[in-house]
Amino acid sequence: MDIRPAATLALVRDAGDGIEILLLQRTWEAVFLPGYYVFPGGAVDQQESRGRKHVAGPEDTEISHTMSLSDGGTDYMLAAVRECFEEAGVLVAVDADRRIVSGDHAAHEDRMAVFRGELSLAELCQRHKLTIPLDKLAYLSHWITPPGPPRRFDTRFFVTSAPENQCVSHDGEETISHVWVSPAQALEEHRAGQRLMTLPTIRTLRVLRDFDTVETLMRYAWANPPEPFPSEPWPAIRRGNPVILEPGAPAYDEAAKLDPEGAGTTKSEITPGEPVEIAAGVIRLTAPNPGVMTGPGTNTYILGHKRFTVLDPGPDHAGHIERILEVTGGQIDSVVVTHTHLDHSPGTRALKEKTGCRVYGRPAPEGASQDQKFAPDEQPEHGDLIKTDAGTLKVLHTPGHASNHLCFLLRDQKLLFSGDHIMQGSTVVINPPDGDMKAYLEALYDLLAEPVRYIAPAHGFLMGHPEAIIDYLITHRLAREHKVARALDKLSPVGLKDLTSQAYGDVPTAIHGVAARSALAHLLKLEADGRALQEDGLWRATPTT
Repeated sequence: MDIRPAATLALVRDAGDGIEILLLQRTWEAVFLPGYYVFPGGAVDQQESRGRKHVAGPEDTEISHTMSLSDGGTDYMLAAVRECFEEAGVLVAVDADRRIVSGDHAAHEDRMAVFRGELSLAELCQRHKLTIPLDKLAYLSHWITPPGPPRRFDTRFFVTSAPENQCVSHDGEETISHVWVSPAQALEEHRAGQRLMTLPTIRTLRVLRDFDTVETLMRYAWANPPEPFPSEPWPAIRRGNPVILEPGAPAYDEAAKLDPEGAGTTKSEITPGEPVEIAAGVIRLTAPNPGVMTGPGTNTYILGHKRFTVLDPGPDHAGHIERILEVTGGQIDSVVVTHTHLDHSPGTRALKEKTGCRVYGRPAPEGASQDQKFAPDEQPEHGDLIKTDAGTLKVLHTPGHASNHLCFLLRDQKLLFSGDHIMQGSTVVINPPDGDMKAYLEALYDLLAEPVRYIAPAHGFLMGHPEAIIDYLITHRLAREHKVARALDKLSPVGLKDLTSQAYGDVPTAIHGVAARSALAHLLKLEADGRALQEDGLWRATPTT
């Protein structure tokens, strides 16, 4: 699939208690992001370069350098201005007297011609003697759509002060509504499931919420252009042969971290029983239990240099236990467990018997999939600190996948051991009653406040860009919740089976049984939020005021 260049323009304005940002709602009929709130933006047109003779401000070489491009940075900015005019009716331009275009300027009469592609931005400028002041725009962020969606974009985000005396009017076709809102309020509404937004929008709003005025925001954006998004292939080894990993490949972040010079020495496959040092004093040893739910196997992490802490010993597999003892020389002081599902904690008992180590974790809740024999010596609380030979672990209670789930943050290296709270390549199963969607999302939000640089999951490779990963998981879950809520509004009262068929119509029918458990988790969250209720086995939407 081709990745199309695109540009977005965030319009900001001063309000009584801070800044406000313009968000447009995409039509529900859109193939890509239906119903989502976005900034004005879209694909870069091939005719964009014709507008360069109508710009004022930095040269293309300077703009492109800031954006880590060889050339063409100006075209992204021009696309952002054009899309803002088409979608929001706001034109960032000055007339022949260098005055900002007002709402009654004749150029606005040509908006629909530009929208339909009958008139280019360059022709609009030529006709009305306009200049695009690129020095009024600042480069804010860069995002490449990860694999999966029906369309992928390489998008540059810009920000500018909204021109005075121009009123916003959504186009009524691609966009069906608009709102001026503070970044903090928009984020809170997204968190509450009231406003659908994508990861790039959320990340941009998080940057914008730190500023009280447009002036301070613009000064910051001009002085602090974003770091380039990973875009270069990285060499690695698979089955003994050299391979090239594209950005977004499962092993990409690990290969780039462990082999920063790009010598092609890291493996792009996980081999059970083979120790891999993923950080200073941290070895990953994967159990030989690959499967649909475990991926390449459960990762055991061994922390230390001379004395060791074992994190998630894995299943009660004699070969895996023996391998842990070989790698550590039996010098194990402690075992820490993320949760008590059967692929994570049962190996603890053998290590306890052989080494006398101290065990940290929380007892198993009820359920056939739980290790009821797990007997911790210590039951750590959220925020507790555990000393290891590799550094201090901060305990983070992260319920959702399991009520007793813990993540552990190796503070000095900003490395998060995420257990099954965050997995690579798939979403986590949330299976009531022990699984709790509301608790899961709240725990994800809480993780965004922690200083994490890399995530070491229980299944898969080391993952970089933790904020992007967490934001994606939140957005994915809230998007599904919105589908469940819409199906509930449409069908209410409705049974779980019929609601699942409607809300999970994009999921193969063969796995609707599993999907129903997820649907139930979403319904229980909606019930906790006061947006749904259950009566006599049927679910109903709760009227909102």
